[in-house]
Amino acid sequence: MPTFEEITAFVTKQPLATAVIALLTLAALALAFLVLRVVWRAVAWLFARYVAPRPIEDVLTIVAASIATGVSAQGMWRFSGDVLGLDGPLRLLLFAFIEVAIITSAVRARRNMRENFSAGIDGIAVWALTCLTAVLSSMDARSLPEAMFRLAAPLVAAWLWERGMAIERHRIRGTGRINWRLTPERLLVRLGLAEVSDRTASEVDAHRRLTRVALAAKRAKALREGGASERKLRAALARLDKAMDQAVEHTGLAVDQARQEALLAQIAALYNTSALIDADPRVPWEPTADHHPVPARPALPPALVELVEDEDEDIEVLDTTPQVVDTAQRAALMREARAYWDRQISKGIVPRTVDIAQEIGISLATAREYRALWKLEPQAHALIEALYQQHGIVDTGAFPAIAPDGRVLTKS
Repeated sequence: MPTFEEITAFVTKQPLATAVIALLTLAALALAFLVLRVVWRAVAWLFARYVAPRPIEDVLTIVAASIATGVSAQGMWRFSGDVLGLDGPLRLLLFAFIEVAIITSAVRARRNMRENFSAGIDGIAVWALTCLTAVLSSMDARSLPEAMFRLAAPLVAAWLWERGMAIERHRIRGTGRINWRLTPERLLVRLGLAEVSDRTASEVDAHRRLTRVALAAKRAKALREGGASERKLRAALARLDKAMDQAVEHTGLAVDQARQEALLAQIAALYNTSALIDADPRVPWEPTADHHPVPARPALPPALVELVEDEDEDIEVLDTTPQVVDTAQRAALMREARAYWDRQISKGIVPRTVDIAQEIGISLATAREYRALWKLEPQAHALIEALYQQHGIVDTGAFPAIAPDGRVLTKS
């Protein structure tokens, strides 16, 4: 580099040349400023057009995929020189033909996604060409770690491209991903190792123990009504007693009113499953505005209507006030009511609400609740249907009973 004294001497000896050099320098600086300004504007336009509207994850995906593609292209550069023997301009023109094909297929796949909502054959071509370039570039590696690295780089680029396509597919279609039927969560639930709901372990255990009691009671009742042998009935009662002991011990059934009601609800549901075959639910799209269904049963005679309206109010009940009893006493009253109901049904008489209330000494509300559950059982249901078919009497809970000789009775 010339010193300051040499520059001063040159300016003194060659003033014209110095002026020309200064003008050329100023022109070069002005040209460089203009070029930098154009480049800056171009970069700013490209950023505002292609980068700014995209989410940050898409931008990072493009950057990472470009780096991985560069690594793959560098491996193909070495492969074309060492294996294919290409050199000079020929090597420069041909070394990255697979990478160019990958980019072309990726662009075509994205266009197919926007036009046909599917990547099509070009999406498959991206993965096929990526695997090809990964294998070829790794074959010229000098060590195993280098081979693994050259294998991984193109696959990483393809994976990032696939994830970007999945996001765009979701954005275009407006649909989510599929729900796999075989997932770890579903397998754990299937094996009984996980719960679908957010119940605690104690709640799940209590529910299962109460269900065991209800199922054991249903089994014992079915054997008794089916006339099973004494041995089978005794075994069923033993299982019921064991399940009840475990429920009382582990669920607090003796003092927990909510679980007592839950157990009674399960038993009621299991005992009356046969009533489901007579259910007639209405479909939600059935017209209701101008729909006038024909009554399924005829209206009651005036005398019977008066009897039904007045009977529950006129008959004296032993306990007309709301009863407050403990769990044991309530269970004893329910057993007595059930025994009375079974006796009357065996005689061919369907007890009325007031009959149950008078016989046991319970309120009308409690008797009506018991009767609503028990009248759905097959034997009682058959008697109620016979009353309707023979006498046209609709069950209201207070209809008169029918004697064996066909007489209508107002008292049991």
